[in-house]
Amino acid sequence: MNNKFLDYVEPDLKELENLMRKQTGADYHADLRAAFEHLLSAGGKRIRPTIVFLAGGLVGADKQRLTTLAGAIEVLHTATLVHDDLIDGSLLRRGIPTLNARWSPAATVLTGDFLFGRAAKLAAEVNDLPLMKMFAETLTIIVNGEISQMFISKGVIDRKNYYQRIYAKTASLFELSAYGASLIGTEDETVRMRFKQFGYELGIAFQIMDDVLDFNGEQLKIGKPVGSDLLNGLVTLPTIYYAESHPDDPEIKILSEGGWANREKMETLVQTIQESRAIEYSINEAREHIVKGLEAISVYEGRIEHKHLNDLADYVIERTK
Repeated sequence: MNNKFLDYVEPDLKELENLMRKQTGADYHADLRAAFEHLLSAGGKRIRPTIVFLAGGLVGADKQRLTTLAGAIEVLHTATLVHDDLIDGSLLRRGIPTLNARWSPAATVLTGDFLFGRAAKLAAEVNDLPLMKMFAETLTIIVNGEISQMFISKGVIDRKNYYQRIYAKTASLFELSAYGASLIGTEDETVRMRFKQFGYELGIAFQIMDDVLDFNGEQLKIGKPVGSDLLNGLVTLPTIYYAESHPDDPEIKILSEGGWANREKMETLVQTIQESRAIEYSINEAREHIVKGLEAISVYEGRIEHKHLNDLADYVIERTK
């Protein structure tokens, strides 16, 4: 797989890592500093900062402000993962023990809160009020999405509900990454909206592929049991495609009636979906979003940053974890 886009932004990502590590100092509790270092050592794809640097490069944005924005977004993303792992009871992420596997729920929540605070500080340091407002609104969207997923989305087989969830969960931060970079680099609202659409479409495709990997990925690579979303009552695009073409399937009816706790039935449904064309249809839908996203910034074809964003889009579809 071509990951040259990561090589291109490697110096920027190193600056980002330095900035993130500066967010805890001697004034803070030693355990809090250790927890933050543990989270940073877990790494991650750094996809969102990569979008910030590449999109910002296309509009000539100031590199230092881009680094600060990338830091704000990545620390915010890390904070949401800390709380997600606690909510889900996850003990591993990327093969490394989660914070809640080592700490009490209270300490884990407070660490996440600390990260939200540092993310907000970095966002403010970009010194752009519209960007700060969007940053705050994105956090609100993420939290509202989590609450909705907990209380009203389980067992719901509905495309509108699904797209609302994955926008809140994933695409909103991708959108912030691309649009935020353009806010720093240009006053042209038409250009800004192009990047906003690119970020949205790429984020939607990224989450669809995450949901596909939940069915056809390898457990060791994706870091959770295959089919775990469905076993937790979360209906994703492959299940929706299968339900649309097989509405009378007994397991589909059980799912829609709140029967996702029936593990045997749900495991049967997971296998049935794996053997259907629902996976293929879902991947094709993700590709359609990629096409729309790249069309939005097609005016930049020929620029090196555009080529790397194109490669990044390919990676989103082709990745295996």
